[in-house]
Amino acid sequence: MSQHGELDFLADSTEQTSTRFVTFLGPSLKRFDLAVTNTALFYGKSLVADLQQGISAVIGADDVEEPGYLESVFKLSEAEAVELREFLSMVVGIPYFTD
Repeated sequence: MSQHGELDFLADSTEQTSTRFVTFLGPSLKRFDLAVTNTALFYGKSLVADLQQGISAVIGADDVEEPGYLESVFKLSEAEAVELREFLSMVVGIPYFTD
């Protein structure tokens, strides 16, 4: 056993991903600094990171439309969530499942 104990890896993989970095302001004047990463790992959903708040979530089209979801996850007002929802509806995909 090593000095730091034995690690029990449940998964460990490396893959090519695509990350889009975007900054925008909406009518509420809330600034969004986001990183949206697309990977096969999340079955078509995207990893969305709010770089200002240090909050991230795996989000698909179904999550974008879920009432109150974005407000809860990203700690947003209703008006701010509308702006984020508008952006995310353009960039997140439909989830897909593999065997």
